[in-house]
Amino acid sequence: MTVFHSLVIVLLLGTLLNAYVPPRIFPWFNMLSLAFPVLMILNVGMILLWIVLWKKRAVVFLLLSLFLINPVKRWINFSTTKEQRGNLKIVSLNTKGGLLYGYEKIYDYLKNTDADIILAQEYSTEFNVQGYQYQTDSYEIVALNSKYKIIRQGKIATVGNGNSFFADVEVHGKTIRLINVYLSPFSFEKGKVKPTEDLDQNKVKLRYVIRKLVPTFKNHQDEVADIKKAIAESPYPVILAGDFNAVPNSYEYYQIGKNLKDVFVETGTGSATSFHDYKFPIRIDYVFCSPEIKPVSYKVDRSVKLSDHYPVITEFKID
Repeated sequence: MTVFHSLVIVLLLGTLLNAYVPPRIFPWFNMLSLAFPVLMILNVGMILLWIVLWKKRAVVFLLLSLFLINPVKRWINFSTTKEQRGNLKIVSLNTKGGLLYGYEKIYDYLKNTDADIILAQEYSTEFNVQGYQYQTDSYEIVALNSKYKIIRQGKIATVGNGNSFFADVEVHGKTIRLINVYLSPFSFEKGKVKPTEDLDQNKVKLRYVIRKLVPTFKNHQDEVADIKKAIAESPYPVILAGDFNAVPNSYEYYQIGKNLKDVFVETGTGSATSFHDYKFPIRIDYVFCSPEIKPVSYKVDRSVKLSDHYPVITEFKID
């Protein structure tokens, strides 16, 4: 049992290496980020068992687990930030092309949020919410609607099936660069992912998943490099949002979020999981901002089902 628990801790700590090791060199650390919630549940369960058994090794495992506080907060957080009123409200939503519930329902919801800026990913037609005067050009599957003037915009060159762009927006006398991110999807066939009671079938499905994951991780590495460059070269503070098709503590998370604040970690409470198409919920939608921008709130709105993603609503204080 001690050996097993030690292995769990080693695997959990291995996810920290995603901050340094790119998928083209060693993609298996990125695989560990997918298993992080399950491994963490095992870790907590084992620590509780050692405490019940009154074993001193519980202290050792507790101390090692302190290195995992921030990685856990990227999934589940209890922010102590006092609620304030923001003056910039942003909604980000992967619309799934309007295939599940239709664009009329999506547009009605987004209009009723009274957001200042809407970021959409994976849309299939012209994206135009009533009441929003400014829209970005067509960048394929990613779009932005704004009540504030867009003064400049441009595509961020990426490989694979992802797409990203930037839009510089005038907000309360300041210019903010909005970056809308959609990294290449894995495009799993659900029937080939769902586990069965047949062990041989599960082995086939595992090989299928790995064949999908590894090449996409490598594509993400190139896409992330282009997005990082756009952030670094921005003359303005940045708010970055979208669908990463990557979980917290992954290479994608560490690299894109470098030198930015994860708005959920700063102000969110509860779970940040936003993708609900599988039985096991995961977080692949994010909002980040530059240090000079003050985030006020972060909410995943699970009261509605508009696609296989829940909307992410954030507020900021722009002085």
